[in-house]
Amino acid sequence: MKCSLVFSSILITVALCSAQPVCCENAPKASALPDPTNEAALLEAGFKPLFNGKDLAGWKKVGGNASYEVKNGAIRGFGTKINRNTFLRTEKDYSDFIFVFQMKMLDRKGNSGCQFRSNHREGNGRVYGYQCEHDNFKKGKRAWTAGVYDEARRGWLYPGKLGGNDEVTKQAFTEQGVKLFDWDGWNTIVIRCQGRHIQTWLNGEKRADFIDKDEENFSPEGFFGLQVHSGESGDILWRNIYIKEL
Repeated sequence: MKCSLVFSSILITVALCSAQPVCCENAPKASALPDPTNEAALLEAGFKPLFNGKDLAGWKKVGGNASYEVKNGAIRGFGTKINRNTFLRTEKDYSDFIFVFQMKMLDRKGNSGCQFRSNHREGNGRVYGYQCEHDNFKKGKRAWTAGVYDEARRGWLYPGKLGGNDEVTKQAFTEQGVKLFDWDGWNTIVIRCQGRHIQTWLNGEKRADFIDKDEENFSPEGFFGLQVHSGESGDILWRNIYIKEL
């Protein structure tokens, strides 16, 4: 399923997500998802843009030596010989929200992701916290885009510690990812956080869905960050970035 064929409605989801807090596994599930290409509907439903399409106002770079620029209305993160994970992070922190954006991988050598409810350590500025994965899928390997990784802390949460850690679960997650991800076009990702309940969608289908009960590592708020992973190279685009705070 490609991006152009999904996310036809927004208002049902917004009403559902705003009506009541999530406190347990029996929380209501969204029946429709926001369309990041329909700005009028997003604004009417209470979403706000986090990227103006022109410059990087409201964002700042932390971490390694990768670069960020605005190119044709999208944020581009890129570099070669990237010495450590690099992030373009929001200046503001957020707690409960529906977050939607589109991303596109231009370089299959590079790995990426979108941090959410994240923070960074004093001194070396190391970013840690939840990350919505953008996988550099190669044939026969994993395809875990929109899985959730805990950067610089617990590692893989979904699939993994909180979403099935066996090989069967991981293989099924890869098979779904291969079917959903569009290597030639834009991919739409939705992240929904309310309390301890974390959910993600990729091109219209549910990916991660779990309750984080880890008292030591659960993060109730933090910034968003667009990652260029350390390594030989990376080149990723993000656009149509919107948030609705809950």
